[in-house]
Amino acid sequence: MSDRIGSFEEFWPFDVLEHENKTNRRLHFVGTTAAMAVLGTALIKRRPELIPLALVAGYGPAWIGHFFVEKNRPASFKYPLWSLLGDFKMWGKTVRGTMDREVERQKAKRTQVTAEAREAAAKSVN
Repeated sequence: MSDRIGSFEEFWPFDVLEHENKTNRRLHFVGTTAAMAVLGTALIKRRPELIPLALVAGYGPAWIGHFFVEKNRPASFKYPLWSLLGDFKMWGKTVRGTMDREVERQKAKRTQVTAEAREAAAKSVN
């Protein structure tokens, strides 16, 4: 059996919980915003040499958030496309003011699943 996540729908709860720390989420928001601004500038001014700067602007703050704030490994190493989609989804939820609620919702689901697993394990022992 593979331990790889099979769909973005499965990936999203995992991704949210990799961003529990609000400072990490803020760093992602700044990075994603900066990357979009640099990409927009590259397109408008027809300057493709700016594209690498967009990658640094986006990934730099996000990776600082993961390695030094959240103290976990960025999902972009294992799931690059879904991680990018997750960053944009998180960016949109941040703009709408719903990302903090989403983190709390996913944390509650994790707690419920953990409690159910403990209960099932206790029943199998008896």
